[in-house]
Amino acid sequence: MLKFNKKFSPHYGEITKISPLIRRLVAPNPSPFTFHGTGTYIIGKNQIALIDPGPAIASHIQALEKFLETVAVSHILITHNHVDHSPAARPLKRVTGAEIYAFDVSGQADIDNHAEEGRDRDFKPDHILKDGDIIDGDGWTIEAVHTPGHLSNHLCFALLEEKALFSGDHVMGWSTSVVSQPDGDMKDYLASLEKLLSRDDKIYYPTHGAPIENPKPYVRALIAHRHQRESQILEVLSAGPATIDRMVDIIYSDIPAYLHPAAASSLLSHLIHMVGNHQVTCQGNPGQNSVFALSD
Repeated sequence: MLKFNKKFSPHYGEITKISPLIRRLVAPNPSPFTFHGTGTYIIGKNQIALIDPGPAIASHIQALEKFLETVAVSHILITHNHVDHSPAARPLKRVTGAEIYAFDVSGQADIDNHAEEGRDRDFKPDHILKDGDIIDGDGWTIEAVHTPGHLSNHLCFALLEEKALFSGDHVMGWSTSVVSQPDGDMKDYLASLEKLLSRDDKIYYPTHGAPIENPKPYVRALIAHRHQRESQILEVLSAGPATIDRMVDIIYSDIPAYLHPAAASSLLSHLIHMVGNHQVTCQGNPGQNSVFALSD
């Protein structure tokens, strides 16, 4: 059973040491999609890497700049280019001289889904990372792990010295991830979850919320949750063809109406996956206004 951990109370503007090699600063950008804010992770002691510098909020950037006066920054690492993760990379690059590393964004679908945090359209990394690439620093080693699904360019970062995975928005302990078309993909998302099960990471540090200890059972629960959601879709369609809006009203009857657009977007991703698996049909390409039915 999927159980969320919502026990997380950050102190904005305060950098907290959470392990021998990891410190964190949480940005003051709470929302239905960021929980209590974006966690920027500082890796290393004297020569450091930043993971997800966060949104373009002056107080957050200023807190980082003040701390970074005391250390050398060698890398700025981005899990993905949503506006709550990457915009602060540019001003911090100007201040520190450190370059920006991320997965290639050139193939992203050129449409934002406004049911979630928008994309940072100006984002362009200095260095393109691929799955399995290794970044070395002073006393730390980070592996890039490509985990498409939430967005096509989503990366997790594994700190090998501590067997810790910075899981971005791919795996969060407070909520499931939004998987929105056109750049999000449910088939890729499920495959990326399965990919994590083959790894030996001992703890996850999501960009939003508390760390996830003993993560593999939680990842299995996320996979089971997605399969259960698809079973719910099949159950609704067993009564006859239906639109996504109708399915949202039934399946998500227990969540506030302001979250229904995100739920509809997630259902579309599920339905595209299910059309591809020949479980469900619709006329033409699947879309938000399509009528879906069970396959014969």
